Amino acid sequence: MSERTLIELQGVTKDYGKGKGVFDLSFSVEKGEVFGYLGPNGAGKTTTIRQLMGFIRPEQGKCQIAGWDCFTQAEKIQRITGYLAGELSFPEDMTGMGFLKLMAELKGIRDLKIMRELMERFELDPHGKIGRMSKGMKQKIGIVNAFMHEPKLVILDEPTSGLDPLMQNRFVELILEEKQKGTTVLMSSHMFEEVEKTCDRTAVIRQGRIAAIEDRKTLAGKRKKIYQTVLKDQEAVRRFLAEPGIEALQYHCMDGKVSPAPNQTEWTIAENRSLAEALRILAKYEPQSLETRVQSLEELFFQYYEKGGEEHDLSSTV
Repeated sequence: MSERTLIELQGVTKDYGKGKGVFDLSFSVEKGEVFGYLGPNGAGKTTTIRQLMGFIRPEQGKCQIAGWDCFTQAEKIQRITGYLAGELSFPEDMTGMGFLKLMAELKGIRDLKIMRELMERFELDPHGKIGRMSKGMKQKIGIVNAFMHEPKLVILDEPTSGLDPLMQNRFVELILEEKQKGTTVLMSSHMFEEVEKTCDRTAVIRQGRIAAIEDRKTLAGKRKKIYQTVLKDQEAVRRFLAEPGIEALQYHCMDGKVSPAPNQTEWTIAENRSLAEALRILAKYEPQSLETRVQSLEELFFQYYEKGGEEHDLSSTV
């Protein structure tokens, strides 16, 4: 582990059987880096994080933070780490304020200024009993608890789950501020927008294995231009997409597939074809409209995600 490296996994495996778990995971996170960890539910994100926090022990491989073994030296790691679990479990009969004050005491925090600032930022009313709070309010308690002791490292499992769009934006602002301070962040998510706005590098995990690791600049260079076209009927759409050099965009989201509007298609141009050639082909089908947009991060990662689980290390520093 180099002096710049804070987190390092080498060949980490935890096999629960029937294809569940994580297998031969290897990646590192540098000090001051915001590292995104993307994948759908069940891909292995939470299993990875639980090993980093020392809650479960890898069957094979090495899992370290700051040079400490994540399982045998978990207590040392947890002192410098802010943690937000993917499945929150709080004492139901405590108030939010009671819980946060208890956690502050356990963490040795005497000045509650940062805790109160975070509560104000996220509009957290901590006075009711946790058991009666909404999912979003519990999530806010978890975020405040993770950041209020100014940790050097923050590990977050689906941090904006349950938050409304305004609070999601405030969370992104918080991560960017922490990044400026030099805080290291590992953030698992299936929310591409928050990852795109905050992360220096991003890994995607597929069925327990790393499918790709990309840095932001590399990602930006790989994103294609998408053409949105409405044709007169479905037959015209079918024939147009069968033309040489025209590649249909696959419609996906992290939890399933979605379909385009009737008679609408989104497509890209094959690398060996020009825009002029593509437009000449399109003209034959009498398009009713044509718009363009840049490929989203989600669409780009699915190119790797659908390669059958092969490992694609596409970053200059892993």
